[in-house]
Amino acid sequence: MNKKQIISILFICFCCTSSSIFSQKNKSSKQLTVFGYYGGRPTMIDSFQVEKLTHLCFSFAHLKGNKLAVTNLRDSLTLINCINQKKRNTNLKVIISMGGWTGCYTCSEIFSTDSSRKIFASSVKQLLDYFKVDGFDLDWEYPVIKGPPGHPYSLNDKEDFTALIKTLRDSLGKEKEISFAAGGFTKYIDESIEWKKISPLVDRINLMTYDLITGYDTVTGHHTALYSTKHQKESCDNAVKMLIKKGVPKNKLLIGAAFYARIWENVSNTNDGLYQHGKFLKGVSYRNFAVAFSSDSGYVYHFDKRVVAPTFYNAQKKWFVTFDDSVSIVAKTKYALKKHLNGIMFWQLADDSFTNGLLNIIDETKNKSLRN
Repeated sequence: MNKKQIISILFICFCCTSSSIFSQKNKSSKQLTVFGYYGGRPTMIDSFQVEKLTHLCFSFAHLKGNKLAVTNLRDSLTLINCINQKKRNTNLKVIISMGGWTGCYTCSEIFSTDSSRKIFASSVKQLLDYFKVDGFDLDWEYPVIKGPPGHPYSLNDKEDFTALIKTLRDSLGKEKEISFAAGGFTKYIDESIEWKKISPLVDRINLMTYDLITGYDTVTGHHTALYSTKHQKESCDNAVKMLIKKGVPKNKLLIGAAFYARIWENVSNTNDGLYQHGKFLKGVSYRNFAVAFSSDSGYVYHFDKRVVAPTFYNAQKKWFVTFDDSVSIVAKTKYALKKHLNGIMFWQLADDSFTNGLLNIIDETKNKSLRN
């Protein structure tokens, strides 16, 4: 073999290796976390396609005194069966979440002292090690600002939240994941969290960019809008832009999708019920949409291209419905990919259809992007 032949072979090998490395880097840059909260029945999880998740988050463990606890048999069985899903998806990470809308009434008090934070962090480690799960998610609604009725909060919550996350990281080390569910609205983003201090300590920040129009609001709107308008500032895009300006790395942000609808009653038909006065009535799971919102029952579908979100209006009942559907879910997934965010999360898997649901839409959209 002469010198020219050797050089040619080495050049070809280099090109192939470089191409492979580039391909791997390009592929990894498009990887997307798909983080699903689950608060359903113990065996119901078996009916969902967990192969399409990267993270399955048991919701919720509880704060008992100053320790993390799974407090009843049903929750224990649900958590165990969530862990069993690793047999179906060997790459699945199972996370334990604590809190929720009414699950953090004592958080402000308990997390206000260093001793309580250390006891709590130790209990988190013990529980994670006992069940052999992959991480912890904190859903404190909300530090510093008003949450559910009667929810105690304090201006000190902001610094206490940072101290808590630091203590958790010290206790769990780098081998366990830490995330938290963050309010996707302006007041929370501006007042509740020390973003620059928190961001390096957590693996991801789950933006609750749903319920942006809450059950306490008396004017309708898109509860999980992708983009803002002059009528409604709160949206996924607004939350992401605010956090990036505050120094949060975009590769730690997950935008939120809603696998449920919210209904307002006594809503006039002006503008098909959008931005009109009304009263919150109830929520409906995505798996029940076909029956609950059939055109035969008087529901008319509308899609707001400005915010990329759908609604229904029923003129007979004077009901207005706001939700995510397959179109808005595709748009949110593409948004997360285009903006190079960490991923997309949703509340909650138990609200999805068993087949051809919204999780399937996320997975299909993600895979199409990986192929392109």
